Amino acid sequence: MTTLQQFLTVFFSFKAYVMLPIIILMIALAVRLPLRRALMSAVALAAGFAGVFIAFNFFVANISPAVEQLSTVRGLHFTVLDVGWPPLAAITWASPLAAISIPLILVVNVLMLATGLTRTIYIDIWNYWHFAMVGALVLTATGSMLLGLSATLLVAIYCFKMAEWTAPDVEREMGLKGIAASPLSVNGWAPYIAVFDWLLDRIPFLRHLSYNPEKNAAKKDDDSYGWVALLSEPMVIGFLMGLALALAAGYGIKETLEMSVHISAVMFLLPKSAGLIGEAMMPITTALRGQVERHFPSRKNLIVALDTGFLMGHKSIIMTGLILMALAILIALVLPGNKVLPLGDLPNLISVMALSVLMFRGNVFRAVLAGIPVIIIFLLISSEMAPLFTDLARKTPSFEAGGSGLITAFTDGGNPSRFLVFHLYQGKLWAVAASALLLVSTYFAWLRFKRLSAQSKAS
Repeated sequence: MTTLQQFLTVFFSFKAYVMLPIIILMIALAVRLPLRRALMSAVALAAGFAGVFIAFNFFVANISPAVEQLSTVRGLHFTVLDVGWPPLAAITWASPLAAISIPLILVVNVLMLATGLTRTIYIDIWNYWHFAMVGALVLTATGSMLLGLSATLLVAIYCFKMAEWTAPDVEREMGLKGIAASPLSVNGWAPYIAVFDWLLDRIPFLRHLSYNPEKNAAKKDDDSYGWVALLSEPMVIGFLMGLALALAAGYGIKETLEMSVHISAVMFLLPKSAGLIGEAMMPITTALRGQVERHFPSRKNLIVALDTGFLMGHKSIIMTGLILMALAILIALVLPGNKVLPLGDLPNLISVMALSVLMFRGNVFRAVLAGIPVIIIFLLISSEMAPLFTDLARKTPSFEAGGSGLITAFTDGGNPSRFLVFHLYQGKLWAVAASALLLVSTYFAWLRFKRLSAQSKAS
């Protein structure tokens, strides 16, 4: 077991854009994709994911100093540092539970496929850490490996179903059949979005408001729609966001213009990289589904769950993320009880809200409205969990946390699903009540999936 855990620690120390293509290449060969096509897809996938990571890192490198300077200019002090998701991943893979989690989740996924309990093929092994993280926290709180593993499986099964129930949204908005968004941090919001969308549909004025850059951009050659199309371009909004942030932080003209151009470039590069990921995965996804359906003839229309990198080409997703990032900074400055200023995990809002945007049919107005409570939840939970994350990170050899004070991750550290399960396993009454609300909203998500499936069959 120790050897397996050491192997996992080393294996997951590689960047996701190195590790994931290796896994995908092995899967491609296993499902008998020709070697040349398998290699080409793996390399293209690596390049696409690397492009997304490089763009995000460049984005963080540009906005972090500006956000910090904005805080200094406003005379604010935050006691918790947002270092992003790396400490959480390090804590997870250093846990004794991690070595058991991966094969256990794989086995459960295969059993659920075989028995028809899910149509999701969850090949995104990198994001298994989202499940194992819950188990590692429960293990820390209870000291029980059995409880930790059960928490891991509970969240994994929940994620399998959310991926399955939101696949119609990916197909409708992205034109990608049989692919779904995998991370808990993304599809875990599906029940909330289903209820939020249902409520907005019943509010006379709000239900008619819509802003969809993806559709508006298609009209860019229409002179009567030119300005709207221009403001639907993520590059333009990125430039304006950089301009506003730099001015608020007190930058000079040179630094302001440079930052504006840098963010504009990131918004251009993200969709290009995302498109490469989608193209690379299609032949592998088709072959994988074919092989699984051959072994399980009664299982049709299987769904392959992937990381959200392939969604970054949708203009409404990019636009929503940019607006919510600006709002996150503003909310963090005034929210009572908040102790963290979003930095390392701030760009993750694009990914976190990606599936929600698709569920809203690309309507940025609805996605931003739904995203405001999400930001508040992230800030409050990540602030509360900071002492625990800091303590666990300092005990983890693979992560250097010395001298940084309290640390957290704005989105992943503030994830309400993990927070709920963590406290549910400690017997907190509020967590039991919140679980009941989650079950009700999950029922909404299931009803929505059934309605979309019926509409798809009818058309």
